[in-house]
Amino acid sequence: MELNADFRARVVVHSEQLEWNASPMPGVDRRMLDRIGGEVARATTIVRYAPGSKFSEHTHTGGEEFIVLDGVFQDEHGDFPEGTYVRNPPTTAHTPGSEPGCTIFVKLWQFDMEDRNQFRKTMAEELSDPVDGVATAQLHHDARETVTYSRLEAGSTLENTDAGGIEMLVIAGAVTEGSETLGKGAWLRLPEGERLSATAGPDGAKLWIKTGHLPHAKPPAVG
Repeated sequence: MELNADFRARVVVHSEQLEWNASPMPGVDRRMLDRIGGEVARATTIVRYAPGSKFSEHTHTGGEEFIVLDGVFQDEHGDFPEGTYVRNPPTTAHTPGSEPGCTIFVKLWQFDMEDRNQFRKTMAEELSDPVDGVATAQLHHDARETVTYSRLEAGSTLENTDAGGIEMLVIAGAVTEGSETLGKGAWLRLPEGERLSATAGPDGAKLWIKTGHLPHAKPPAVG
């Protein structure tokens, strides 16, 4: 399967307008944003766990990165409430689920295969003091990519000109980017060479952003 697999193109997905599709596990549904591959895929997805649902134990051969958007994600390593950012690098394993239910934004098979840096962060606790209405936390940085979380006050503008492509998820609020209004759940991917200029609406905005990663994009090594 290929979905939004041309990394040279600008892509916008208003995820909250998409239907939920069932995963192979009962009670776990998803909205696909981009994907290369079948059930084992380089994928960016919003996943919803019904209360009491879970996946069987599995190893993330290509790594897993996620944000808890609402509820509480759980595995044998602990509880991960709304606003938690998690990186589970290649070779890590767990049995994910949620007794109360939750929704996560998750990226699979997008790690350096030598990465072994596993961690979790509460994104709001990492924020710097605001500058011109924008407070930003650097969640992760390496030679391949930079991951940030930003909180924008109403009317403030976040600019990003990083090389290597830009990807953004609107966690809360809304922004105007180019000629488009991107509300909660909107996902934007800009190809290498394009700049981001996002201006928050009247309720402000919370944004997750990844940059630098698109030159490294490739399908998972399976077979």
